[in-house]
Amino acid sequence: MNCPNTVGAVASRYAFLLQQLCSPRQTPLSAYLARTVHAHAVASGFNLRGPILNRLIDIYCKSGRLRHARLLFDEIPHPDIVARTTMVTAYSATGNVNLARLLFDEMPVKDELSWTTMITGYVKNDDLDEARELFDGMAEKLVVAWNAMISGYVHRGLLQEAFKMFKKMRVKDLVSWNAMLSSYVNSGRMNEAKEIFQEMPEKNLLTWAVMIAGLAQNGLGEESLKLFNLMKLQGFQPCDYAFAGAITSCAALGSLKSGRQLHSQLIRLGFECSLSAGNALITMYGRCGVVGDARNLFLTMSFVDSVSWNAMIAALGQHGHGVQAVELFEEMLKEGILPDRITFLTVLSACSHAGLVEEGHRYFDAMHDIYGITPGEDHYARMVDLLCRAGKFSDANDMIGKMPFQPGPQIWEAFLAGCRNHGNMELGIQAAERLFEMIPQNDGTYILLSNMYAAKGLWDNVSRVRKLMRDQGVKKEPACSWVEAENKFHVFMVDDTAHPEVNAVYSYLKQLVLEMRKLGYVPDTRFVLHDMESDQKEHAISTHSEKLAVAFGLLKLPRGATVRVFKNLRICGDCHNAIKYISKVVGREIVVRDGKRFHHFKDGECSCRNYW
Repeated sequence: MNCPNTVGAVASRYAFLLQQLCSPRQTPLSAYLARTVHAHAVASGFNLRGPILNRLIDIYCKSGRLRHARLLFDEIPHPDIVARTTMVTAYSATGNVNLARLLFDEMPVKDELSWTTMITGYVKNDDLDEARELFDGMAEKLVVAWNAMISGYVHRGLLQEAFKMFKKMRVKDLVSWNAMLSSYVNSGRMNEAKEIFQEMPEKNLLTWAVMIAGLAQNGLGEESLKLFNLMKLQGFQPCDYAFAGAITSCAALGSLKSGRQLHSQLIRLGFECSLSAGNALITMYGRCGVVGDARNLFLTMSFVDSVSWNAMIAALGQHGHGVQAVELFEEMLKEGILPDRITFLTVLSACSHAGLVEEGHRYFDAMHDIYGITPGEDHYARMVDLLCRAGKFSDANDMIGKMPFQPGPQIWEAFLAGCRNHGNMELGIQAAERLFEMIPQNDGTYILLSNMYAAKGLWDNVSRVRKLMRDQGVKKEPACSWVEAENKFHVFMVDDTAHPEVNAVYSYLKQLVLEMRKLGYVPDTRFVLHDMESDQKEHAISTHSEKLAVAFGLLKLPRGATVRVFKNLRICGDCHNAIKYISKVVGREIVVRDGKRFHHFKDGECSCRNYW
């Protein structure tokens, strides 16, 4: 018979040992020591009591030994709510929701944790019907349970149901608001996200970061940067995730100056080792035309992951450095970094921009054969683009015919673009007809087909395509180009009359053209898309937005500074040729980022070597 003092001392000793074992971070050693203490207690005849038993069960559950936990649990004559909730939580977390529900139903008293754990278990196992039934059976609707249900609906993409629950909540905490905000942001519904953001009674750093990143990723870069600055004005110190969102905005806008400023702020605040911000910076420098800076950052980052490698390969590919992109991909493999589907998209794009057909074939085949990644339609589209750019239409047709699924719009868009580049009218018409069936409201199909006819001088056909476009109610996306100068973006449209300094731009362009003609420049009026007189065609082609933006940049940026122009659509052939001459006349580097890639013009040459 144990003396009371001895029993108390032993109990305290076991409690102390088990408390030491029950640290937040469980290891196999913790479970081993727990079993040792448990066995010793049993062998010595010590009667383990409630709190100690609960700690042992907790250790077994956290170390993944549910069988040991359940055996010990079943030995307890009258398990308390702590032991029951621990087991329910463990079963729910491991997907054993049926076992969790059995224990839950047996509980004589259920607290907030047990209710929310059970509901969350159903939500995580994608059983929203059971979760909702349990939720509706709660006597008191707890905020945590509401949030669990909202998260479940969001995860399933049932935003309307999630929003209905959100509106019914009498008490909404910050978690509730952030959950709804994130759901709208992740689904690209930025108008609803903005409304939620404005209505929030309080905001934390996560709120701001989610909104900044969402605006950046959904093409609202200027709003994203304004919000980033407003966040700072309201006393929030940006986290690295907020910085990454703002930097992503700079990448989309082509704002190198703002991107560099953000990079400096990152370093001052001690976030230079942040992986998310570093990856965003690689993309930003690449998208702003300074791929060398992207490479330097990549080489000096303290840690890189597959996203870093993908971003760097993509940057090299966009700038036409296909060979370097392939070399970096091979280096990635040597480092033991497994490529994912995004990696193959970037390397196939790099091969396409550089005409590396053999390498593209090899990597496409390696996806499935070596890495077990099934190519998607986007990978096939990259291969079709690669083959068509190289003029290998027969090979592209064979690939389309052997695809394991019906080719979608991405495939035919790549095929049509290749036909446009090579003037393959017959195949181009066939591709356009497929696209008219699939996506009749897509303006790009009409424009590419119209351009093909215009290049051949088939003006009646051009008129028919444009009439079809009008009849379908399809509007052409207007071409625009922009350049950053004097601390703001200056946007130019074709035949622009709105910019306050456009007259000076036209005057300067006329001077440039005179110098260009001395070097051999002749306007290529084949890229005029309307039937008109020859002198009218030359005037029309001289007012393209990229020419205006380049001229403005030359006028406003410091002498010798690189001019960086961004365009929403593909650069036209005459503008591409003209800017080569302009770079030679002014003795400056001009970088143009169009809708597909970068062109670096210097000394009368372009980095793409006319392969674009």
